[in-house]
Amino acid sequence: MDLLNALVDKGLRRELPTREEALAVLATSDDELLDVVAAAGKVRRQWFGRRVKLNYLVNLKSGLCPEDCSYCSQRLGSKAEILKYTWLKPDEASKAAAAGVAGGAKRVCLVASGRGPTDRDVDRVSETISAIKEQNEGVEVCACLGLLSDGQAGRLRAAGADAYNHNLNTSEATYGDICTTHDFSDRVSTVQQAQAAGMSACSGLIAGMGESDADLVDVVFALRELDPDSVPVNFLIPFEGTPLAKEWNLTPQRALRILAMVRFVCPDIEVRLAGGREVHLRTLQPLALHLVNSIFLGDYLTSEGQAGKDDLAMIEDAGFEVEGADTTTLPEHRRQHADDAAEPAPAADAEAPAGTVPAPSDENRRDLVAVRRRGAGTDLPPNA
Repeated sequence: MDLLNALVDKGLRRELPTREEALAVLATSDDELLDVVAAAGKVRRQWFGRRVKLNYLVNLKSGLCPEDCSYCSQRLGSKAEILKYTWLKPDEASKAAAAGVAGGAKRVCLVASGRGPTDRDVDRVSETISAIKEQNEGVEVCACLGLLSDGQAGRLRAAGADAYNHNLNTSEATYGDICTTHDFSDRVSTVQQAQAAGMSACSGLIAGMGESDADLVDVVFALRELDPDSVPVNFLIPFEGTPLAKEWNLTPQRALRILAMVRFVCPDIEVRLAGGREVHLRTLQPLALHLVNSIFLGDYLTSEGQAGKDDLAMIEDAGFEVEGADTTTLPEHRRQHADDAAEPAPAADAEAPAGTVPAPSDENRRDLVAVRRRGAGTDLPPNA
């Protein structure tokens, strides 16, 4: 296909595709799917070889959030029967993190529910970062604590945080449809604060919330403009007890097309396969490794993932290798220019027609959504 050849050439040159080209990737047919995966796979291998970076989530504080994000099982008014607990102590969090590191994770992501941290919360997390780094030499630590206030990003960086995660989630035009307690610009500001403090920015999206193709392209282009070092791609987990519980809009094929589009727009950025992969990609997860260069190991914040040993077997069976702690994830040119402003994007083509919302799946696969009952906040061993 001329489209795919053009996208591969642009990806190898680190050139941004047009909006029209990104939309066209999402519009390809299932018959063309393997061609799309193969093309995006060439770009992935150019910048990341066959390495897969493993990341591990530790939920420091679960549930009880005052924000009303419709997709979240921890939201205000959620009736999802998830684990609810207040802050883990630093030694508890460090013990949970050690399980992920032992499983091969080189980055630990510390997440806490809430609008944003208080100064006391920043102190707590700083103590936790110190505990984790003392016990796990060389591990990367990413904090994800919500909206940041002035000075908090600098304090987290001084405490040893290597990265900060705050996802944009969906397009600016539709953000108000999924959340009313903060807006899109608040999220952009927090990512920029993290970058200004010297932390590596991690910011991504959630697909499957009923958005159009145009919405998906909008949020990925907005992310590219922010120029984070890593872009997690989440697929909605439709928890019972949340407003989006009936949004089963994804097929494995569509999930792969979304990942391919993200790779073409972010050729040399760490693209991470995040929450919901087991639910929506199912048996096609190994194909996604040709598109992403990073995944979460084991469980997520409030849902269970597949067994850590199965993740490792999948990576090996698909012909990939776990990225070692002594290997730098990003290509050399991104490491050299991490503090520089992002290059201006080429002028976009005329606005392409918005995609339509895909038809819901025929069946709501409730058997695929398992609430986390082990690991952090419980007496049971974690999955790593």
